Amino acid sequence: MIEADRRLFLAGLGGLVLTGLSGRGLASQTVAGFHMWHSPGCGCCLEWGGRVEAFFGRKLVVTEAPDMARIKRAHGVPDALQSCHTALIHSVVAEGHVPPADIRRLIQSGHKAGRGLAVPGMPAGSPGMDVGHSHKQPYKVYVFGNGRPPGIFASYGA
Repeated sequence: MIEADRRLFLAGLGGLVLTGLSGRGLASQTVAGFHMWHSPGCGCCLEWGGRVEAFFGRKLVVTEAPDMARIKRAHGVPDALQSCHTALIHSVVAEGHVPPADIRRLIQSGHKAGRGLAVPGMPAGSPGMDVGHSHKQPYKVYVFGNGRPPGIFASYGA
């Protein structure tokens, strides 16, 4: 438990440092836990962010980050689960196009399954990737963290 708390603290501290490097204020961003980092120019990330804002009823702080690998490392995202953006939503690390309802489910569980959720890649039909697509790909939401190997949290069909 102490090791998990230490990792969570260090991940948050890394987020604070990265937020500070972006030139934005610290008080209302990573500390509040409602922040998304994405590669410059990625529109699907902004579409996903809009879904999160609508679902949670709160403005998402968005930071363009040219060094996304650094952000992902700071938040403990496994290499095999990486996608185009990384977010911290009420202490849940959300990697890629994770459905907001799954984020809320992990929060409500008290993080029993893990501390982060990921949708690797950019599957058509996932939140933010469903605009302009005539088909949907099946995809899985993976849970990671808490000292366990990643596992399947949810599955979505075509």
